[in-house]
Parts: sequence; C-alpha cells; structure tokens
Amino acid sequence: MTFKDLGLAPYVIRSIAKHEYQLPTLVQEKSIPVILQGKDILGIAPTGSGKTAAYALPIIQNLEGKTTTKNRHINVLVLVPTRELSVQVEEVFRSFTQELPFRFKSMAVHGGVSINPQMMGMQHLNVLVATPGRLLELKESNAMHFESLSTLVLDEADKMLNLGFKDEMDRIFALLPAKRQNLLFSATLSPEVEVVERMLLKNPTVVQIEAEKVNVEFINQVGYFVSAEKKGPLLRHLIKSNDWKQVLVFTSSVYHADLVADKLRKNGIDATAIHSKKSQGSRRDSLTKFTNGKLRVLVSTDLLSRGIDIAFLPHVINYELPRSPKDFVHRIGRTGRAENPGDAITFVTEEDKHHFGVIQKKMKRTVDMIDSNSLAF
Repeated sequence: MTFKDLGLAPYVIRSIAKHEYQLPTLVQEKSIPVILQGKDILGIAPTGSGKTAAYALPIIQNLEGKTTTKNRHINVLVLVPTRELSVQVEEVFRSFTQELPFRFKSMAVHGGVSINPQMMGMQHLNVLVATPGRLLELKESNAMHFESLSTLVLDEADKMLNLGFKDEMDRIFALLPAKRQNLLFSATLSPEVEVVERMLLKNPTVVQIEAEKVNVEFINQVGYFVSAEKKGPLLRHLIKSNDWKQVLVFTSSVYHADLVADKLRKNGIDATAIHSKKSQGSRRDSLTKFTNGKLRVLVSTDLLSRGIDIAFLPHVINYELPRSPKDFVHRIGRTGRAENPGDAITFVTEEDKHHFGVIQKKMKRTVDMIDSNSLAF
C-alpha cells in the first residue's frame, strides 16, 4: 500500500516525496484513513513506529478550507510530555507543509524559556504543540483561544500520566469545545491511559502496533570496565584497531553526543551526532548517510534506539548506560537482527556496575567483561 492509496491529497504526497519516504509504516497505514474521516482514534504504538506522521499528515489535509481566520484561535492542539518532543513534533508538521495550497502555521511551546516570545507567536496559529504546564500558563495570560479547535492529540499519553500531568490535563480538557476529534497515542495501554480513553474518546478506532521483539541471543555482547576519562580513547581504539566501518554509539545526553562525535572527528574518524536539538532535515540526512555506508560513526541519544531501521547493523556501543533495562535492550536491538549476529559493546564505569547488574538480570543474560587496563591504547 502507498501513501496515495491512503487518501492523501496530491500536495501532501508531494511533500512526502521530498522526504524520500517509500511506503507508509503500519501505524500510518492503519491511522491515516481513519483520521481523514474525522473519527477518534486510540493508537498504541511504540516509539519509532512513525506515529507522529501518522496523525500530522491527515491533520494537515483536514485543515484545508477550515483554517481559522480569527487571531489567536488555534485549530489543532497537540499535548506532549516533554520539551524535546514538542520541538520534534512541531518539526514534523512543518516539514510536510511546503506544498500546501493554503496558509499554515505551527508552533511548539514549553517551559524552561521565556513565555513572552511564545505569547507573541500565537497570532494566526493553526497547530500548537505544547507541554501541559506551559499551555495553561499561556491560556491564563489569554494568549490563545480554543473556540475554533477541531482536533486534540495526546501524544505519549502514558508518559504524561507517569510524569504527573493528569491534573493539568483535566484542567485543559475542561477548557476545550465538546465537539472535536480526539486522537490518543500511547506506547502502552495502562489503566491510567484507559481512564483517559473512556473520558475523551467517542467510539474510537483502535490501532495497536506490537513493539518489536528483540532477541538478545543473536547479539554478541561484551562489556569493558573503564574510567570515565578513558572512554573516548577506548572508543577510538576499538573502532580503529578493528577497522569497523559502521558503528552506532549511544550516549545519555545531547551534550555528550556532540562531544563524542567532535572528539572522533578530531581523531580522524568520520562521525556525526544525531539528537533532538538537530533539525529533522539534519537528522534525516545523517541517518541516510549512515544507512548507506557513507558515514562511519553515528552518535545518538535514545532518539534512535527504536527508530533506526537497518537490515544489518554490525556494531552498537553503549558509551553511557540508559536509565532503564528496556531502553538498553532497544539500543542493542539495532544489531543482531534477522538472525545476523552483531556486536553490542558496553562501557561500564565503577559507578555503573550496580546498574549494569540490574540490566543483565532483567535481560536474563550475563555479559562477559574485559578490564580496559589490560589493553594498550
């Protein structure tokens, strides 16, 4: 099935073509026709399954002929749990609007920055992507109005509830017009999400995409005990001494991703960082080069732990450990796929030992460890 088969307009198809997307993902295939019909939807889909485009594309098309002419009256509200996700989602909307035959404006708002520029940006806005707390602050300042709202999206509803946003969400729901389309997306169907579903959705179509199952048996795992200051030299030693050509490196923060990539380049290893602070175009270009073998090392935050799709990725390195064992499995699951054995290497400092023990226990697998002091690098 192609994007055209889903009922998308020619101007949306042209925007999709610029992204070089070949075929819709499963969540897009199942969601886009439903959203185009104006129906409510409950989407249970893992990160990296393409769910943002699954709702952004039909929402954009549904705005044709319906965009509000009243100033500060928004058409679409997308609620997300974090600043990073608000920026990413807004970028997805904006990236698909080059060919539109009508005026379109989107914006992301979140805490941690001055509210005044965000208040000024509310003029003639169609799609607002917001974290709950900042949205309420803007509403209390009379910066926007909801009377023209036609669509509400809750993205990563499970995370919003886990982070304690339920009271804020309830306050927001009370402000919205009763007649609207509701789209609820979540990675899991927890009891809390079910409560929100019953409260918000009207005869929803349920789209459930199973999370990819990672078989760690196909992955050759090894760990290195190493001090924090020797991680960089060890990483460069492993890549150069083994002549690795395609390596995905995971860090725990944007800062460290940039730092590691910069150090690799300064030492003659072609590397690029990819994370939420990069534009979608930049992330797409870096990923394409890496996938095609034109980039040796890609340094990423957990932005890509689920989203990258390469038939055979030979080497994944955990430069820093993720917070949860589940994220660790998704990281190393980028290799050892389709029964092709791959290598997953993990750097473990003295402070990491207990946490890595928990990860191994959850994974039900013991990882062989090497003391990096025994290596000459």
